[in-house]
Amino acid sequence: MFKSFFQSKQWAVWAWGGLLLIILFIFCDVYLSVKFNKWYKSFYDILQAPKDIALFWSALKYFLVIALISISIRVLAIYLANHYTLRWRQAMTHYYIPLWKMLDKEVEGSSQRIQEDTQKFARLVEELGAQLIRSLLTPFAFIPILWHLSEGIAISMLQFPGSLVTVALLMSIGGLIISWLVGIKLPGLEYNNQKVEATFRKQLVYGEDNKNYVDFNLLTEMFTGIRYNYSRLFLHYTYFNIWKNFYYQFNIILPYLLIAPSLFTGAITLGVIVQTGNAFGQVHEASSVLLDRWTQVTELRSVLKRLKEFEYAIT
Repeated sequence: MFKSFFQSKQWAVWAWGGLLLIILFIFCDVYLSVKFNKWYKSFYDILQAPKDIALFWSALKYFLVIALISISIRVLAIYLANHYTLRWRQAMTHYYIPLWKMLDKEVEGSSQRIQEDTQKFARLVEELGAQLIRSLLTPFAFIPILWHLSEGIAISMLQFPGSLVTVALLMSIGGLIISWLVGIKLPGLEYNNQKVEATFRKQLVYGEDNKNYVDFNLLTEMFTGIRYNYSRLFLHYTYFNIWKNFYYQFNIILPYLLIAPSLFTGAITLGVIVQTGNAFGQVHEASSVLLDRWTQVTELRSVLKRLKEFEYAIT
């Protein structure tokens, strides 16, 4: 999976050069997020105590500039990521097919593993990898901001250095642990789902070549198994989504609950509370990136298991 792309001279430029460019784009995006965060404070302070209309328009012009730069970087990053994923899939496909052709025995779902699982693997690793890189860079940018903003908290039990950082990290780590426990059965169900779908599709392919081969009762029985597996999958995702949405909504309001008393006492301005909410959200989002994309993590674990089985069989 990784060897065919990152250890190949043919794909070295794309593998390593593309990776460096993706990291550069992420770095620029995080840098602009810091600029947006500082803009929130100045803009909302202007709205809270308007004095000069020129300041208002100047703030909007500054926002427009950084917004256009941010949009351009994100569009270029998506374009690069799409091609990066395609090249990775191509490298894996070219590596697998010759080995698969020389194999004497049959491997369950070989066509699906070469055609579909390689595409899913490359896409998921790129997407999750990019988010993990961003989650590592974001705290370095926003924790100092959040640490400084912690000085304005009026709640007595949180009046210690970096209190907002501590709360954000504790909420993220606790949420990740609980999510892991709530969704512990999802990878296995996803794996079983891919197996039954592959078997069902194989029967349909045989029937496409020879209609006499089609056994309606067999296909009906197989689809009943697919429906049963999906029902179990939907049920477990329901439990997980209840927890996930409750957790998200609570974390949206949490920073304002923590900092609002300081606003009412006049210790901080509206701009500070908006900046705090944004910085808290950035740190929390970075440290809970796996929770935000738990469905993708589950799918990747399932695909990874199938590709490992396939590689073991053909090598």
